[in-house]
Amino acid sequence: MGAPKIIWTIAGFDPSNGAGVTADLRTISALGCHGVACITALTIQNTMGVRGVEPVQAGIVAETLQTLLEDLPPAAIKIGMLATAENATTVASFLQALPQPCPIVLDPILLASSGAEMLTLEGLTILRERLLPLATIVTPNRAEAAALTGLPATDAEALALALRQLGCRAAVVTGGDPVADDTNPSGAATDVLAYQLVSMESVEELSAPRITTRATHGTGCAFSTALACELAMDASIPQAVTRAKSYVRRAMQNAPGLGQGKGPLGLEAAARG
Repeated sequence: MGAPKIIWTIAGFDPSNGAGVTADLRTISALGCHGVACITALTIQNTMGVRGVEPVQAGIVAETLQTLLEDLPPAAIKIGMLATAENATTVASFLQALPQPCPIVLDPILLASSGAEMLTLEGLTILRERLLPLATIVTPNRAEAAALTGLPATDAEALALALRQLGCRAAVVTGGDPVADDTNPSGAATDVLAYQLVSMESVEELSAPRITTRATHGTGCAFSTALACELAMDASIPQAVTRAKSYVRRAMQNAPGLGQGKGPLGLEAAARG
């Protein structure tokens, strides 16, 4: 048995351990890889919402990334909350200079469900112009995809294709967000994947019955991190998306029922099941 794949998470810290770097590290470990983390922001939150955000200085982010690279080079990188334009710029410059390319999964965290800002407008511009073209796959919900592309949030296929035009290798627009619930209140949760297959543009719909649960905190983090693990283990993009989606469903079904709000997922139990 060889050494586990090293997966990086570049994201914020959630003290309730439902999302952000701690949940990413739990997912990475559950899927048999070794996780390391660069924290971009400290948050004040619990399962009922985000009450404050304190960004980490960009210089500390840069030094952390370089220090990790010297000892623990990544097999894949997941990028979540960046908080500021300075952090987004720092991460983009670091990725452009990587000596050995690897899969990059970009989960564009823009707003918390409670409405708290997780990335400045200037940071959104950097994410769109510099980070998206570096991404192997980007994983926004419809609202995030609309903010990145300027298109309405109603057509997931158009959003996914527009994200591809911004330079990422693949885009999956997830369907479990509030916008999807409003437009399809009783139907399936549908993700739309756009990617290049040989010389053709391929678009796939991945649907599954909705799970009625309040354990939805960190679903995007778990999905994007599981994607990074699968890509590091040489899954194709469609395979990685399908497996990551199944993992998150199991994590929701095995949630421990903690907290008074949107509870955390059963990340370890999902891997066992």
